[in-house]
Amino acid sequence: MAALQFKLEGNRMFSQKKYEEAIKLYTKAISKNSNNAVFFTNRALCQIKLGQWQKTIDDCKTALEHDPQSVKGLFFMGHAYSEMGNYDEAISHLHKANSLAKQQKLNFGDDITATLRITKKKRWDKLEKERIAKETELESYINQLMKKDKERQLQGAIADEDRDRINRKFEERKSELQHIFAEIDDRRKTRQVPDYLCGKISFEIMKDPVITPSGITYDRKDIEEHLQRVGHFDPVTRQKLTADDLIPNLAISEVIDNFMEENGWAIDY
Repeated sequence: MAALQFKLEGNRMFSQKKYEEAIKLYTKAISKNSNNAVFFTNRALCQIKLGQWQKTIDDCKTALEHDPQSVKGLFFMGHAYSEMGNYDEAISHLHKANSLAKQQKLNFGDDITATLRITKKKRWDKLEKERIAKETELESYINQLMKKDKERQLQGAIADEDRDRINRKFEERKSELQHIFAEIDDRRKTRQVPDYLCGKISFEIMKDPVITPSGITYDRKDIEEHLQRVGHFDPVTRQKLTADDLIPNLAISEVIDNFMEENGWAIDY
């Protein structure tokens, strides 16, 4: 069989969710022609289905060596990096995949942007956990320093009233410290971006909110891209829509500006 025939048979196996069989067939296609990037991205997609992340990355790297403009190569690699917890690499590759898809006018639906926003959320959650761990460690460290300082002062105290004063001072400082970290914890708990500040397509904080005649607010770049690549209709209501129908949503824009001023952490959301 020729390489293309093995590929077509692999596609058939993939459509039947027989991913291991499909991998064998794509491998045979590669053995016949190792310069075709599509054979590698097809095999990579099978490996994604099987959760074989490093193999996915390896195939995508080879695909990109043969075709640096391979959107699937970048997309699948970003997906695999995300699943492995390497969020910075994942976001970098997914951004490139999304940009190339736009340049090449390829319609991946919401697949790339959905994977991108999920990865960004995973990275945000990871950073939050790291921040919490550091704050907890810092609070414990300061408590230990205060305790050692109290013990040192008690060793030098002679009168009972001096010991009482030292103990009172320690309890006051300990209470103040607990209050400070409790406030930090309360602020951290409120680190959520309201849904109404996020675009209906990208689910990221809107930079240029516009409203449609249907009353739906989108980020301008997202809705205009939808109109150009998918069709002239509102993606939520499915009503007819053109770029001329979009009106700046000044009220939401002001709310977003105020929110960002008060919540500097959201720039990394």
